[in-house]
Amino acid sequence: MAWFQQLLNIYDFLRPVLDVGLLAFLLYKGYQLLAKTQAIQLIKGAGFLVLVYGIAYLLRLTTLQWVLNIMAPGLFIAVVIVFQPELRKIILHLGQADFFRPNVKPTSGQLDAVLTAAEMLSRQRRGMLVVFPRRISIKNIVETGTRINAEISSSLIVALFEFDGPLHDGAMIVQNGRLVAAGCLLPLSEQQDIRRNFGTRHRAGLGMSEQSDSVVLLVSEETGAISIAFDSRLYYDLSIAEVSRKLKELLDRENRRTAEQGGPSFRSVVDGGKDALVER
Repeated sequence: MAWFQQLLNIYDFLRPVLDVGLLAFLLYKGYQLLAKTQAIQLIKGAGFLVLVYGIAYLLRLTTLQWVLNIMAPGLFIAVVIVFQPELRKIILHLGQADFFRPNVKPTSGQLDAVLTAAEMLSRQRRGMLVVFPRRISIKNIVETGTRINAEISSSLIVALFEFDGPLHDGAMIVQNGRLVAAGCLLPLSEQQDIRRNFGTRHRAGLGMSEQSDSVVLLVSEETGAISIAFDSRLYYDLSIAEVSRKLKELLDRENRRTAEQGGPSFRSVVDGGKDALVER
């Protein structure tokens, strides 16, 4: 039993490190989740109020403390009501995330087929909307469209986005290396400061990136511009080379963190509800 006692002693020594480490990891992941929504403003506001209360306590400002104590319950209820959509998104992300699902990404040839179709549709000024799900399930989105379950090919994609086709207005879902469904309905973006010249297609692509961790490829019907939406941001009018590189990074789990940080070669026209230009 001496070895068992030794293990207990080692565990007792490492337990504080493990405790603090797990707490730090959970706080970090929670901040990452909050940073992708406007709920980060909630954290900043709460931090400011705590700071004010701390100053009032240290300086013995009894009147200010009394007012803050009275306001605290009402502020909590108000925050829950005002940020209800953001809190719903956080719970939705936690509930739908499937961390044990294998990361089956499209092959290089399949991505090239999608990009070839995007380039063809861009030249013809025909709209395109393709969703690449990642960890968060979008089964409810797939069910709004027509099941295809076909191999990915550029000719099939171009045919599905024909002007007079019944599925051309909806989104196509590409998952596990297959063309799963077409004509799917996406949620529109809730951001208020989207450029006015963006139509329903761009708002739907951006909305999908707000509701899930999917990557969305768009082709504008008006301008032929090719864009990518992910993590509540829209990167507009990219070259095929830029789109290809970014898609491969975003859909590859090992390179995803680097890709999600963006870079100087990308221009985000919608970032957290505000127009933001990044040097290109």
